[in-house]
Amino acid sequence: MSDSLIKVEGLSKKFCRSLKRSMWYGMKDLGEELLGRRQPNGHALRPDEFWAVKDVSFELKRGECLGLLGHNGAGKTTLLKMLNGLIRPDQGRIEMHGTVGALIALGAGFNPILTGRENIYVNASVLGMKKSLVDRKVDEIVDFAEIPEFIDSPVQTYSTGMTMRLGFAVAAILLEPDILFLDEVLAVGDVGFAMKCLNVIRSLSDKSAVVLVSHNMPQVSLFCTRTMVLERGKVLVDSQDVATGIDQYFSLLSHEEHVFEAGDSRILGLQLMSGGRQIEGDPPAIRHGQDVSARLTLQLSAEATALLLIRDESQAPIIALPLHDERERIRLPKGELQLDIPLGSLELNSGKYSFVVLVSDAQTEQIIARTQGACPFRVLAARNYVAKVVRPTMPTISSLS
Repeated sequence: MSDSLIKVEGLSKKFCRSLKRSMWYGMKDLGEELLGRRQPNGHALRPDEFWAVKDVSFELKRGECLGLLGHNGAGKTTLLKMLNGLIRPDQGRIEMHGTVGALIALGAGFNPILTGRENIYVNASVLGMKKSLVDRKVDEIVDFAEIPEFIDSPVQTYSTGMTMRLGFAVAAILLEPDILFLDEVLAVGDVGFAMKCLNVIRSLSDKSAVVLVSHNMPQVSLFCTRTMVLERGKVLVDSQDVATGIDQYFSLLSHEEHVFEAGDSRILGLQLMSGGRQIEGDPPAIRHGQDVSARLTLQLSAEATALLLIRDESQAPIIALPLHDERERIRLPKGELQLDIPLGSLELNSGKYSFVVLVSDAQTEQIIARTQGACPFRVLAARNYVAKVVRPTMPTISSLS
């Protein structure tokens, strides 16, 4: 079960930013190929051209899952389309062994006039499957998609989520591939349906070579045995250590700071501290579970209260840190203040985080100063977990036998 199913050597693809020039280059290249006169410098960039993927090489075996990471436009989907045979590479070689399945644009091939049931049979015929096989599996597909009352209605009456559900059900149940390509296909419904999809993909990946494109790092950490990070079409990291790839992906993300100030109150600065010293770096990096504090500098024109939030890379709040004593909120006096705020042990998952600081008037409770995206920092962990807060614990084990 360790046979190599995908082998990629020096794969590259270029595109042209100008439509007119792109059409002219395409006609010129086609003519050169028909006449057998490919130019020796045919792989050099011409005006308005750029490399969408440049010199990518890897090998993938059965049971392995490669996570393709990178921001939008990094070249992930272009690489996946070349592997799936949808577009032709300009350089390099692709070698694949076994049947190929792709969950890329779910439901994109459905005919909107036909019913869901009719589209199941049309898709199966395109995949080369016999009608007798589909007859046996059609009820299973309908049950999995959870749309029995709409299966005989035209697909044009479906919502986007219903179309994606049916597309996933058709691909997952009819396909039993040796090679599987997945491109952001797990956002196909509510939590319950997403869990069903995850279980199906896990069962397929156990016996296939899988290439997964996702911006969801918990999914990457769950499924992938290896990560490749792309930036402007080039490979930055190709690692068997999934956490290394995820950390590199987070390092590419940028946080923009947004500031709101009313009157003369100001948020003058925020730094992460450890052992009485500022943590250096751009952005600063801390270890999972490291004891840190925040140094907040304020200029207040009136008595105020303050709240800190730690947000993840999607700007979802993870930890709330109200400035509070044992009984009530702490009232900060007027003037220029420096606050050293203990954060304790930050038991956060690997990723990139930032602060939100809210300062409110102590009397009116109106916000007089706010900043979000402040002091972005990275957390480094040996392993990557699904949850944002990771707190290892030691159970008490008792034998019941």
